[in-house]
Amino acid sequence: MKFIVSSTALFSHLQAISRVINSRNSLPILDCFLFELRDGTLFMTASDNDTTLSTSIEVNESDSDGRFAVSSKTLLEALKEIPEQPLSFHIEPSNMEITVEYLNGKYSLMGQNADEYPQAQALGSNAVQVTMGAEILMNGVNRSIFATADDELRPVMNGIYFDISTEDMTLVASDGHQLVRCKTYAARGAEKAAFILPKKPANLLKNLLPKEQGDVQIGFDDRNAMFTLENYQMICRLIEGRYPNYNSVIPQNNPHRAIIDRALFISALRRVSVFSSQSSSLIKLSLSENQMKISAQDIDFSTSAEETIACQYGGNPMSIGFKSSFLIDILNNISAQNIIIELADPSRAGVIVPEEQEEDEDLLMLLMPMMLND
Repeated sequence: MKFIVSSTALFSHLQAISRVINSRNSLPILDCFLFELRDGTLFMTASDNDTTLSTSIEVNESDSDGRFAVSSKTLLEALKEIPEQPLSFHIEPSNMEITVEYLNGKYSLMGQNADEYPQAQALGSNAVQVTMGAEILMNGVNRSIFATADDELRPVMNGIYFDISTEDMTLVASDGHQLVRCKTYAARGAEKAAFILPKKPANLLKNLLPKEQGDVQIGFDDRNAMFTLENYQMICRLIEGRYPNYNSVIPQNNPHRAIIDRALFISALRRVSVFSSQSSSLIKLSLSENQMKISAQDIDFSTSAEETIACQYGGNPMSIGFKSSFLIDILNNISAQNIIIELADPSRAGVIVPEEQEEDEDLLMLLMPMMLND
């Protein structure tokens, strides 16, 4: 079996799918890429048994179809330093010896029997199908993934919840302290449906989607989901369980409303949070007529800081405490110039939304408060 393929095209596709491979695998064959040559197209697959990522490229020449597995680490390291040129692969079926010839040299390495490679789960006949733009999906995943949890006791919180209706699609993530609800009206389903996408495949999508254009086909059943992109296909096992009613935790009547320049707010938070307690990262926001005072202190080291920034606020004076790192994360995942903070009282969650929502989008972030010392 022989074929010739572009070195840079091969390396870029293999590098993209290699992120799914674990450093330690239960099956040794999962340390490998699966190569399948069919009708002049080379299909490449990587898997960790829960998530399978595959891609394909056209080969320049080939003499026959076939399949084999090869060590991912060895092949990636070998291809990394080769500039753009044709690579000639020769695979000896009898002993699985692989020879890779390039302009000034050649590599020899041993392959493995492709029949040992586990097959990805197929979707059931009852699978739900949804289509959405690659950019819309990318924005939703980017804005919500930071709020997912790492909670062994509540695994449903460890992923992004896709809530699909006939009018819109909502992506939700929460770790119990912060919550993101990213609703888009540019994607919808034919029926009401939902699934929870684990954090690892969500991160893989986050890396793949910036290079993609067009639509993403999403199919899912009770156990698995399939994402079909222009150049890649991912099949992953879903998190099973019932996601909490996220709308019930969002405070509805918030009389205290401040409009703040987002970049100015982030800069002030970063400066002041240096002086907060290392154990709590507590910062205090004190709102009064058209200004906000941001303060922090660390009693153990006798350090403190405060800074006042301008904002649009006309309500009664009030103070509330937040974990600074959570608040900065939330602000970093909003792209609007100004943000609106809506507050009810110091014991209830703060709602943060962009002053101007993007087209066909309704983005809301929520952050639970921390108890103030005074």
